[in-house]
Amino acid sequence: MADAATRKPPETTALEFPDNRLLPALTGAYGANLALVEDRLDLQIVQRGNQMVLHGDEGARTRGAEVLNALYARAEAGRPLEPADVEAEIRMMRPEDGIGVRPGDQQELLPRGRVQIATRKKTVEPRTEAQGEYVRSLYEAELNFGIGPAGTGKTYLAVAVGVSMFAAGQVDRIILSRPAVEAGERLGFLPGDMKDKVDPYMQPLYDALNDFLPGKQMLKLMEDKRIEIAPLAFMRGRTLSNAFVVLDEAQNATTMQMKMFLTRLGEGSRMVVTGDRSQVDLPRGVQSGLRDAERILRGIPGVGFSYFTAKDVVRHPLVARIIEAYDREDPARG
Repeated sequence: MADAATRKPPETTALEFPDNRLLPALTGAYGANLALVEDRLDLQIVQRGNQMVLHGDEGARTRGAEVLNALYARAEAGRPLEPADVEAEIRMMRPEDGIGVRPGDQQELLPRGRVQIATRKKTVEPRTEAQGEYVRSLYEAELNFGIGPAGTGKTYLAVAVGVSMFAAGQVDRIILSRPAVEAGERLGFLPGDMKDKVDPYMQPLYDALNDFLPGKQMLKLMEDKRIEIAPLAFMRGRTLSNAFVVLDEAQNATTMQMKMFLTRLGEGSRMVVTGDRSQVDLPRGVQSGLRDAERILRGIPGVGFSYFTAKDVVRHPLVARIIEAYDREDPARG
């Protein structure tokens, strides 16, 4: 048995947080935030008053310290500290160097001042590195493609940036569209006028807008045609100037529809095309316009491509595992 003189000292890192009033927010209800950091980074965190002692290997302790300091800074700034925010701080670390990198810490990750997307109802932040790069591209390129599985924030972040640019006067209107294609079901004829018929297909876009704009204001803007939500077929023959335009579920646009939509881009506008190549609902034998556009437009100046994987899913953690399982079963899906 080794004597006390030859024992290896315990591998710990001690952190001290000066403002005790912020500790409840930092630790979370019943220590939920700390438990999440422990689970994700393979750490043990022991709290002693306003000190926290981290037990684990050196890399885990370094990452844990970065995350906890970042969360404390959020609490100092009065920003929310929900489990999703903890997940975001952990996700934004660069695995190759083992150090936590938050949006705004490095110029190449996101342009300074663009880390937070301010809308009328809430402030939105990228929660993964891929989301951060996507937001940067939304501000830099006039035409953007966001491609990846469901739940990765492609449409949500695009609509958030659109609302932010609209509020800042950078665009005069917001136009949101998607193909009216049924997802493997035949719904038959729907009752009501044209709006009643197409609204079920557009509901995800309404949901995103509701997150960023007060209800009455959104309705007023829609009445004034400053916000439009319409099926892709309604875009033919239009020139969309001074607008932020989003085409959602673009994998269900045909090649001709995609070309028609992309050529609607007018002066002073931004256009975003989002889609998931693994969820094409077009009839068998009909080529997805998203795949063609990706192939044809790659390398064209002013066109940005952002890609997401299951690691970028920000819904329930089980969603990411479901997507990974399907991709293993059929790697050609993506």
